[in-house]
Amino acid sequence: MRFLPAILLLCATLQAGPNDWPSFRGPQSSGVAPDSSLPAEFDLASPDDVLWRADTPGLGLSSPIIWGDKLFLTTAVSHSDNGALRTGLYGDIASVPDESEHSWKTLAYDKQTGKLLWERELHRGVPKVKRHEKSSHASATAATDGEHLVVFFGSEGLYCLDLDGEVRWSKGFGTLDAGFFRVPEAQWEFGNSPVIHKGKVVVLADVQQGGFLAVLSLEDGKELWRVSRDDVPTWGAPLVVSTGERTQIVVNGWRHAGGYDFETGEELWSVNGGGDIPVPTPVYGAGRFFLTSAHGTMSPVYAVSSKHRGAVDLAAGEADRLDWVARRKGSYMATPLLMDGLLYVVRWNGVLVCLEAATGAVVYQERLPPGAYTASPVGGDGKLYVANEEGDLLVVQAGREFSILSETTSEDPILATPAISQGVLYLRTARELIAIGSPAD
Repeated sequence: MRFLPAILLLCATLQAGPNDWPSFRGPQSSGVAPDSSLPAEFDLASPDDVLWRADTPGLGLSSPIIWGDKLFLTTAVSHSDNGALRTGLYGDIASVPDESEHSWKTLAYDKQTGKLLWERELHRGVPKVKRHEKSSHASATAATDGEHLVVFFGSEGLYCLDLDGEVRWSKGFGTLDAGFFRVPEAQWEFGNSPVIHKGKVVVLADVQQGGFLAVLSLEDGKELWRVSRDDVPTWGAPLVVSTGERTQIVVNGWRHAGGYDFETGEELWSVNGGGDIPVPTPVYGAGRFFLTSAHGTMSPVYAVSSKHRGAVDLAAGEADRLDWVARRKGSYMATPLLMDGLLYVVRWNGVLVCLEAATGAVVYQERLPPGAYTASPVGGDGKLYVANEEGDLLVVQAGREFSILSETTSEDPILATPAISQGVLYLRTARELIAIGSPAD
């Protein structure tokens, strides 16, 4: 058994460290960077505050992820015209009429310098599904465990690479059509990000027809189980949490938010009702799952005990079966942030709601600078980082008293959620990556 120590050493090296940000919003989608000294004030136009800038080709709204000294990103490059993002608070449901050939790519950058290390084209062709004017053909964030890199381009396939960009396997699921469920021809493109957990890939595909949740082997892409989902299209990532007695996969939804057993796919609980275009990813902390969706009349934030079992219908007045429900406080686009017992909810119109995570009581409700807020907040070191589509980046003091510590503005729209590593904020705008903070020692 001489090889056993080597195996144990390999497993140890593949555990995410405090400086890794391995998937959408980091470990367990929390959005919180542990043990980091983060800047409270900076200027995106100042070379003294910006460590580096790097151009990003094409159009993508996926977030950066980080492992070690590498940062990974996805994009879709049109061979004709990528078109522009139409930002702001509006309700136009139309798709972009773009039938140009695209290249779907994964990019790797040096985290310290912004140097492009490699780029890999994974698919080329005309998109099978159209995008919304403030969406892209590369909106799902990648995931890594330090050895594998998984990217999901919806109808254009799921791909597993190594960290040097070599493809290990790929898998197609046919056309995954996400859009407005009331007007199916209004296609908005796919956005459910994959998650890696204990040698497996969790894939959510909430789409117009044939939606599903599945778990695949990370080594070869073999499907281990799949359950059907009868819900409207959603755009959030699944949340994978080990709560003690079992590991759950928690997904947002309108007809069918809920928790599933990670090993078998058995449904453990479900919630029907809320907002009818669910985008935010579930959040976990202190024995509760927090979910929100804001399109529609109810617009709730609600807390579900990790020990809860069975079905709850919010529309039928069964809210008292959950830990708590805060009506008309929900987020349309941004995933909430849980820090030190407080849940911060950034509403699309720029209202920041702070709730007690234990009770749902409102601590404060304040308006941020005007704009549409799509990117999810991230934080750490007693600070929240909140960006809007107009390019404003705000630093908000964490805690029970509302205070904006600083504000700066990018020349380009910000719709992607930032990443944090070693005290540096990595911001993706419509055209570039920006590293903000102090260089690592």
